[in-house]
Amino acid sequence: MTKKVLIIRFSSFGDIVQCMSALPALKEDFSSEIHWVTRSDMEGLLKLTPMVDRVWSFDRKSGLLGLIKLGLKLRAEKFTHIYDAHSNIRSRILCTILFSIPTLRRSKERWKRFLLFKLRKNTFEWPYKGVLSYLRPLKSWNISNIETLKSSQWSFDRCSLPKEFDSSRVLLAPSAAWEMKRWPLEHWKKLIELNPNLKFNILGGPSDSFCQELEDMDPTRVSNFAGKLSLIESCYSVAKSPLIVSADTGLIHVADHLNVKGISLIGPTAFGFVTGDQIETLSVELDCRPCTKDGRGKCSQDVWRKCMVDITPERVSKSIASLLYS
Repeated sequence: MTKKVLIIRFSSFGDIVQCMSALPALKEDFSSEIHWVTRSDMEGLLKLTPMVDRVWSFDRKSGLLGLIKLGLKLRAEKFTHIYDAHSNIRSRILCTILFSIPTLRRSKERWKRFLLFKLRKNTFEWPYKGVLSYLRPLKSWNISNIETLKSSQWSFDRCSLPKEFDSSRVLLAPSAAWEMKRWPLEHWKKLIELNPNLKFNILGGPSDSFCQELEDMDPTRVSNFAGKLSLIESCYSVAKSPLIVSADTGLIHVADHLNVKGISLIGPTAFGFVTGDQIETLSVELDCRPCTKDGRGKCSQDVWRKCMVDITPERVSKSIASLLYS
């Protein structure tokens, strides 16, 4: 019997990238056809891989009515299996509309989250690796070798970077969705100072105006591309670079997925750990961490975001040298 699988994962950037690690196992060992429902601004990301046969985008502005209309369209596709990798209200509404189809759901382990963030009792496997949390539910479908990690074969054939982008430079990603998990700007500046023989490209979003301060330090060695690249172009820049330094962001998970060397700066967050050996994770031991799932919340330390502040530029610089020349 030909299997036709629907994956539901609307967002976020990093979670979608991690969930894409399930595609090789599904495609090679289980399904001949895979569809994916995602948020409209993430559609291009999923079109990078030929392992997804069709992407269904959902515009949040369309509301409940738009979700119901999407669900009715999906019913006509006659899926044989559903993997609800999001497990939120929207995904459950879709699953309800697509009733009677065998559904696999990735648990968010809310009780464990309550124990960790409210009672400070960590019952998660540690370090928690999101990629494995998307792969392990597939055991229920008798898919073998799910922890043999493979890339979902991204293709950037239709993508290009600005001619001034030098792909031989080290890539720095100073921003993050929530400020508490950002490495301090002064640390980024010091890191650049500590490496006078290296050149750097800076990634960030349109609102990350502080990135310009890094280029202003030495425009001959530092190029700021914050707000100048699309999401897909940013992914391509990671694929082309020798190494990326980033906090817990979607970009470090892109590097993880594409087997690009990197340094992951992990502070308050619980679920941002990478899987590949080519990425070194730097952190400091504090009783209060992890304190948040994604960087939202308040810091309990006298030094705000001490878990990030105490990762020194000297330590990161040493790791850069080790990875670049190993």
